Amino acid sequence: QVQLVESGGGLVQAGGSLRLSCTSSGSTVRDYGMGWFRQAPGKEREFVAAINWSGGSTVYSDSARGRFTISRGDAKNTVSLQMTGLNAEDSAVYYCAADPLMTPQAMSMNPTAVDYWGRGTLVTVSA
Repeated sequence: QVQLVESGGGLVQAGGSLRLSCTSSGSTVRDYGMGWFRQAPGKEREFVAAINWSGGSTVYSDSARGRFTISRGDAKNTVSLQMTGLNAEDSAVYYCAADPLMTPQAMSMNPTAVDYWGRGTLVTVSA
């Protein structure tokens, strides 16, 4: 019922910036919590950042905090991830996610419980 589509991935130099966007449709996603996760080849999917329905509450992973900023559009059916100070460890497929019940904290701790996922957008950070 809920569809999520990511965009904005690409190649960026180390130390550079990139902005990812996610657009949702098919349900009242504007009232859902939303987040970003990433997965590098051969590694587990990991939490990056999450935001509540209003956009007033956010949670970041230790690696993202201070470098990345998650935000929601005014329509609340979009979520973005502004990434700065990128390094090679940030290279991964980034997934947008949404859930009708989970708080940002719950999403950070229980990513496997998140209901809806996008197909991902690839971010590659070069030296």
